[in-house]
Amino acid sequence: MGKTFLEKTLIEELEQGGKNFIPYVMAGDGGLENLIPTLKILAESGASAIELGIPFSDPVADGPTIQEAGKRALADSTSLRKVIDILIERRKEVSVPLIFMTYINPIYKYGVEEFVQDISESGVDGVIIPDLPLEQSSMVSPYFERADIALIQLVSLTSSEKRKESITKASQGFLYAVTVNGITGARNEFTVNLEKHLQKLKEVSRVPVLAGFGISTPDHVISMSALCDGVIVGSKIIEHLQANNLNAIKELIQAKNARPSTSKATR
Repeated sequence: MGKTFLEKTLIEELEQGGKNFIPYVMAGDGGLENLIPTLKILAESGASAIELGIPFSDPVADGPTIQEAGKRALADSTSLRKVIDILIERRKEVSVPLIFMTYINPIYKYGVEEFVQDISESGVDGVIIPDLPLEQSSMVSPYFERADIALIQLVSLTSSEKRKESITKASQGFLYAVTVNGITGARNEFTVNLEKHLQKLKEVSRVPVLAGFGISTPDHVISMSALCDGVIVGSKIIEHLQANNLNAIKELIQAKNARPSTSKATR
């Protein structure tokens, strides 16, 4: 598969001298009727792409903030089918690439081939499946490749060097570099070997490398973006949306292109 629309968009940002920022939102949190308006606000605020979480009853990779957002969405009867239907109807209103973050169980329940066909029709550009190991990805990857949809891989701090290389070579769209050990959620500090970890991934990756998990402040965004090609921010975006603090969201996104005042990314 050649470069996907998602990958091309992220590379174009880099070629123009900028860095990438991907905010995460939970579909249906705050009502499905607000989904498209929220995506439009994020795109207009400077998001390079948007990660759209699909609520699931057993979200193993999600921290408390995203779990609660998922519970609110499920309580409001949000479903994968309803999210896809809204995007089929109104996707053209959102100017940036969209990425689904879901788990393998809902995809299998939906039917892999039908899922990929429907998200292709709805304008989804990439998918993250955190509980699908690389060794089992061949069960779904041919469908994604035929639809020209990026299957994005996550690589952890604890992976062996050999496994990091395997995951990096397999990732499409971008490589999701997990910056902490554990689940999502805001943090104050990052491990001291993070800079070396990101540098190694940059050396071997053929797609942009974006850092995610725990990033919650403009300083985090600035320092992480200096080490790789951009960041993904979830829990803090959800908190700001809950508080209707749109200025804080814009401040986070705009920090992607600011210069770090120190060489240390762990402050």
